[in-house]
Amino acid sequence: MLAKYRHFNDFDRGLDMFGDSLARFFGEGGAAKPWTPPVDIFETEHELVLKADVPEMRPEDLEVHFENGTLTMKGKREFEKKEEGKGYHRIERSYGSFVRAFSLPDTVDPEKLNASYNNGTLTVTVGKKEVAKPKSVKVNVAA
Repeated sequence: MLAKYRHFNDFDRGLDMFGDSLARFFGEGGAAKPWTPPVDIFETEHELVLKADVPEMRPEDLEVHFENGTLTMKGKREFEKKEEGKGYHRIERSYGSFVRAFSLPDTVDPEKLNASYNNGTLTVTVGKKEVAKPKSVKVNVAA
């Protein structure tokens, strides 16, 4: 499949600059955008694992809560504005509070909840309940 080549001309550049200026004027910096960190969810034989990308946060700024089958992750990343005579040209990363909530299956055991934070990743593991093994019953056929 071929993609159409579009020449980036002065008009397009002007529109981009105008849009950036409007965004700055109306306060659309990193703090104004809602923040929703991406989360991967996968399952192993013994547990359900959720991994959230929450870089540059401190563990004390993160909270994990499980109630009524819902796992909630909360946190807040502060914008650190450094006044060293340097101004920002662009702020695209989001800051502020976030909340993510996930309904988990009944097969998880809330007593086996564990959360850890390492290299910008919040990892939450929830162990599975001991599931009763299937029971087989022999059917007798009456003649």
